Parts: sequence; structure tokens; C-alpha cells
Amino acid sequence: MNETKSRVLLLCSHPTQYGSPMWRRFAKHPNLDVLVAYCGMQGAQGHMDPGFGVEVAWDVPLLDDYPWVQIKNISPISSSSNFFRLINPGIWKLIRTGNFDAIAIFTGYMCLTFWIALAAAKRSGTRVMYGTDATTLRPLDGRNWKTPLKRGFWPRLFRIADVVIAPSSGTLALMRSLNVPEDRIQLMPYVVDNDWWIERAKTADRRLVRSKWNVPENANVVLFCAKLQPWKRPADALYAFHRANIPNSYLVFAGEGPLRKELECRAAQLGISNRIRFLGFVNQSGLPEVYVSSDVMVLPSEYEPFGLVVNEAMLCGCGVIVSDHVGARFDLVKDGETGRVYPCGDSDALSRCLQEAFSNPEALSQQRKAARHRISQWSPEIYVHSFVEAVMKEQEAQTAAASA
Repeated sequence: MNETKSRVLLLCSHPTQYGSPMWRRFAKHPNLDVLVAYCGMQGAQGHMDPGFGVEVAWDVPLLDDYPWVQIKNISPISSSSNFFRLINPGIWKLIRTGNFDAIAIFTGYMCLTFWIALAAAKRSGTRVMYGTDATTLRPLDGRNWKTPLKRGFWPRLFRIADVVIAPSSGTLALMRSLNVPEDRIQLMPYVVDNDWWIERAKTADRRLVRSKWNVPENANVVLFCAKLQPWKRPADALYAFHRANIPNSYLVFAGEGPLRKELECRAAQLGISNRIRFLGFVNQSGLPEVYVSSDVMVLPSEYEPFGLVVNEAMLCGCGVIVSDHVGARFDLVKDGETGRVYPCGDSDALSRCLQEAFSNPEALSQQRKAARHRISQWSPEIYVHSFVEAVMKEQEAQTAAASA
């Protein structure tokens, strides 16, 4: 890799607890001169999260140690699913006058600002990078008519990109199936700040945390860590836990959302309310001790492009059981080795996975060890290396084209 610095713009919808640690690493890299442009400040500032149903402001630094700017959003719409929620016309001038070698767009294409940025990049001859975390054409809302539309539109959309960012091998396979040119696809693993999670896990007091939960120190604890939304299928975790009938066991829900009341009612109907704990929304700094104090985390989602909670659980030594609709299964959860994978919606299969996990502690311990080894290879360092490789490759291609 040469010593030339590539000037790169990272366009993001808002600061996140997952993105900021990566941007800090980019800022320190000798081959990158980065600027992060935010379309909004949700996360860094308190805002009502529609998924959790509560006001959220992450309690970890999101804006430190890397250069960033905020681009004014003139949209009056706050809905996270509306195409016009992000209208940031200032991005046009920033791209046209910023003299960037490459622009990486992380907003997703379902907003107006994405298309403004893409048009500005093409107009200025700047190489552009974007992608998706999807591993299937199946839509979140279950409206199957969208699938053929995506099948026709996505190949055109992603062929416009100079680099298509694929955060998992599942996405990589999807892009290949859409006949996106192989040399344009770059695997950039979906990662968290591994070092931060490992260090926080080391200081977690499992005994103290369980005491706060009113859970015995020697109990068997199953964790559901996600928003209590329909597509996360938290009721599957509840029913499977009930059917598994594991001695001295508890089910902990870490997360908030519209299904909480319903879950509380169902737990009462099943007669297991005394073994269910609802923690509500848990902020970032409180999550490591939640994973450490649990034995197995279940993620029953019917729509989960990746599932970074899997990374977090593995780093904290918590076993994982995921449905076969969770994208992390492609790279992190190998059934029977680093965790368990079961058919989505099959609560009986999930119940059997729980019974097997707690009836064979030695096998569960081996899975945790294998998971820690696997997640150590799915790291921020690999993500940064892959990103820099893609940027430099594009800069070299641009230079070659200009001199031809």
C-alpha cells in the first residue's frame, strides 16, 4: 500500500455506537484523510426511538476523535421509514467542492439525501461506495410484491456503485446472485468494537448483576436482547422457554418496545411471571454485564440482516442461539460449533436447543470458546483493512483512467 492519503467522505444518517469506533480508526490510518458528514444528530442527542418506544441518547462517546460536520436536514418528517425523512441539500456543495477521492454512503438508498449525494458524486467524477446489509430480497413488512421489484431494481442500483459494500458473506452471495460484477463487491465485515466489549466484560460482576435482577447466582439464565418488536419474535423466546421447562431457569428481556404488555400478559397466562425479568431499555455501557450475567442469548428474528447483538454476546462469553433468518449465521454462528441455528418460527426447535444447551454444560462451554475464537477473526482491524483496500483500489483505477 502506498503512502498517498486518500481523501474520503463518509455520509451517515446519524451518529451510532457502532459506527463511531470505526471512524476513529479511519481517522488514525496513515492512508486516509476522512471527514464524516451527519444528516442528523439522533443518538448523540436524546430522541424518541420508534423501535424502543422510549427516548434514547447513547451513553458512550459518539463524536470524539475524528473530524465531522452536520449537514442541515430541511425535512419536516420524522418517520424513520419515510423516503423524505432526510433532505440535506448541503451535501451537494460539500461533495462538489470537497475534492474527495471517494465517498462512502451509509444512509441506505431509501432517502432523498442518498440520491442527492449519488448525483453529486457522479457529476464531480468522484468514486462512490455504498451497499446493503440484506441477505435476501424478502421485505421486512412481508409485502411480497416488493420482491420482484427489488429483483429488477437492485442490479441496476448496485451496478452504479464503484464499490458495493457487503457486510457479510450472505450479502456477498446476494450481490453475486444479482449479477453485480465480482470486482466491484467488497466484503467489509459487520463488526463492533471488540476491544471495548472484551474489556467491559472483564469488569462485569455476574453475582452482583444477578442479585439486582433477583435471580439466584446458580440459576440458568436465557437472554433476549433486542427491541420488543413483532419481527424480532420475542414471544417465540417466551414460549420456547416455557416448553423447555429447564430447572432453576429464568428468562431476561433486555429491550423495550410495543410488545412488552402483551409479553407480560402471556407470561402470566403461562404461569411463569415469577421467572421472567423485563429490564427495559439498556444503554450501551450497561450491556456487557447483561451478557456476562446470562448463559445463552436467543435471537428468534424473522427479519435480521445481521444482528450485531450476536457479536456482542460472543465477545462477552454468552452462548448464542439464532433463527435461520439471522444474517450473522453466515459468518459467526456455525450450528453445533459456535452456537445453534434453528428454523425461524419453530418454537419447539428453539425449546430443544435450550434443553440441549443446559443439559450439556460442557458442550455449551466449548461453543462459547469456539465463538470467542471466531469473533476474534471478525474484527475492526479487518474492517478497516478492507475499507482502505477498496479506497486505494478505486484511487488507483481513477488514476489509471485519467492517464489513459
